Amino acid sequence: MQLKFGTSGLRGLSEELKGEPSARYATAFARHLLTSGVSKPGDAILIARDFRPSSPEIAAVCAAALAREGLRVLDCGTVPTPALALYGLANGAAGLMITGSHIPADRNGIKFYRPDGEIDKADETAISRMAGELAGTITPVAGAGIGEDHSAEAAGLFLERNRQLLPAGSLSGLKIGVYQHSTVARDLLVEILTLFGADVVALGRSEHFIPVDTEAVSSETIEKLQAWAREHRLDAIVSADGDGDRPLVADENGLPLRGDLLGLIACRFLGATLAVTPVTSNSGLERSKGLSILRTQVGSPFVIAGMQQALAEGARKVAGFEANGGTLTASPFVVNGRELTALPTRDSFLPVVAVLAAAVEARLPLSVLSASYHLPVALSDRLENFAIETSSGLMGHLRGGQANLATFLAPIGRPQAVSDIDGLRVTLDGGRIIHFRPSGNAPEMRCYVEAETLEAAEVLLAAGLSTVRQWSELASN
Repeated sequence: MQLKFGTSGLRGLSEELKGEPSARYATAFARHLLTSGVSKPGDAILIARDFRPSSPEIAAVCAAALAREGLRVLDCGTVPTPALALYGLANGAAGLMITGSHIPADRNGIKFYRPDGEIDKADETAISRMAGELAGTITPVAGAGIGEDHSAEAAGLFLERNRQLLPAGSLSGLKIGVYQHSTVARDLLVEILTLFGADVVALGRSEHFIPVDTEAVSSETIEKLQAWAREHRLDAIVSADGDGDRPLVADENGLPLRGDLLGLIACRFLGATLAVTPVTSNSGLERSKGLSILRTQVGSPFVIAGMQQALAEGARKVAGFEANGGTLTASPFVVNGRELTALPTRDSFLPVVAVLAAAVEARLPLSVLSASYHLPVALSDRLENFAIETSSGLMGHLRGGQANLATFLAPIGRPQAVSDIDGLRVTLDGGRIIHFRPSGNAPEMRCYVEAETLEAAEVLLAAGLSTVRQWSELASN
């Protein structure tokens, strides 16, 4: 698995990132900051990490490389990525988050932040070019520590941001499970929900890294959520992915809510008038009254670019979210009588709090609240360990002509319209939607579907994945 930038940060196999490669990319980032004038020698730079086994070693090597380039490294410890980003914005400091997000523990990555927020695609290109030029010239160093400890300050600032979202006691009467597993958000989620008066039950804490993909929740995870919901008679279960920037919210039955619904509810909670979201988010979003929708390619850099474009064109109250539920803010918003500063990076805490607050305000169980939005039923899943070369071959074949696409989809339905913004999103007869898209940061083929009923969506998803699998088997023979 080659190191490369995907939908959010640099990704690759842990063994391929350890040592010289991580030192090289950290050095390239430091030199990019210095040569572009964004940072100067002696400036602070933050570093944080998730709980996967390789993260401490990679963080130490990156810290040494950054210090060698003349930057002052501050260690933010194991905090959520949005907490690192917020602390960086507040202190005018660049940062690195060592995380593979939701992917398995044998893979890892690095997310990069300038002092003004996430790097963009131009930054990615510059860093990649410089890292390539540095190949063979960098000696990794570790064991010298990873800088002055600022973990309490970073976590504290993020906690205070979330504390201001609701009046104290707003969630009193709710019994909420927190699936802790190995997310760096696990303790802060318990703390903030307790501050709002909820009866919190900590669940499933693990000292071994567990990959949780909030956009395609596994059947094993759903079974756990359902069992906990019954056992503890919970009103909701919340969680996040490994680095705490993608939320997971399950209803009183242990069934996860769609991430794009979480983002929509968060936008209503904020009072946003324009939301930027990728093409993979639910097609029913455009029916939301008072909220304009701008579609982008998949990945936070594209969502952020869309939000910046909207602001430049005069829009106000601009937010964004992805199909995984991670919610971003481009504008300041007044929430609970106080200004919530812009945080243009994925955040799992805002949508979690917004959805629980909406359920309390409506006096509805989460399952009923979710159904009240009347969005098409949307499901997604992925084929793991799907070679990048195979997914590229499939997408090339499907884009090779209408006949290729029609023949491929013949067992599923007839194509009526096609969007090529990111992958292929096909509207089928009867209004069903199927979307094939290779993952931007892992050897996976993702499939997204929409239909009028859950049964129809499940059938369509299974058919889509089966058709892709059959094509790959034939192509390999």
